[in-house]
Amino acid sequence: MPVGKSDLTMRRRSLAEMVVGDLTDKIKAGAFHAGDKLPTEPEVMSEFGVSRTVVREAISRMQAAGLVETRHGIGTFVLPPSSSATVDIGTVVTVRDVMAMLELRISLETEAAALAAIRRSDEHLERMGQAVAAFEREIAAGKLAVEADFDFHLQIARATGNRYFESVFRGLGHTTIPRTRLDTARIAAIAEPDYLTQTGREHQAIMEGIARHDAESARAAMRMHLSNSRERLRKIGD
Repeated sequence: MPVGKSDLTMRRRSLAEMVVGDLTDKIKAGAFHAGDKLPTEPEVMSEFGVSRTVVREAISRMQAAGLVETRHGIGTFVLPPSSSATVDIGTVVTVRDVMAMLELRISLETEAAALAAIRRSDEHLERMGQAVAAFEREIAAGKLAVEADFDFHLQIARATGNRYFESVFRGLGHTTIPRTRLDTARIAAIAEPDYLTQTGREHQAIMEGIARHDAESARAAMRMHLSNSRERLRKIGD
């Protein structure tokens, strides 16, 4: 029986998860310290017997988790642990953990959306629109769009005019995006392209409420967005 495209995608992501797990364990064990350069793509490909695409996906996931940064033309380097983080990203690993994170976000971001609707400037709205557009481009290209997703919510925090919203959100970092913390088999189980498309529509609804200076609409749209994320995760946690 021929292997379908979705099966190949799941296999590639499972391999990427394996590479992420190994490299992360080595960082935690001290094999690589902050500032150290990771092995090159060809070296990782050779060590794990995987393709360049798998290696790049693994590095992308580690970037999203704030573990490494890639300097184009130079290499990928280990980042120091974030001193501003209020949550240990290493503890946010199970579906239950991620759902608990979403509960925190619901309490925080619904009010942030309402304040953003009241206080946002045209520049704030433009930056939200850029994040929404970037998100749509990336999911159309088959990517996870983690950075664009995070940026959209960060721009809302900024638009509150309250620096503590932004500080807390930055401190939480990419742990706020569920798909950076779950294994790829579980991500695939919630029909990734469909749920990302739905996420994009929910972002648009939030931004429309903020654009109209409609605090109640923005608050409700954000609550629905995050509650929907929680329910999607609940289905794969059962």
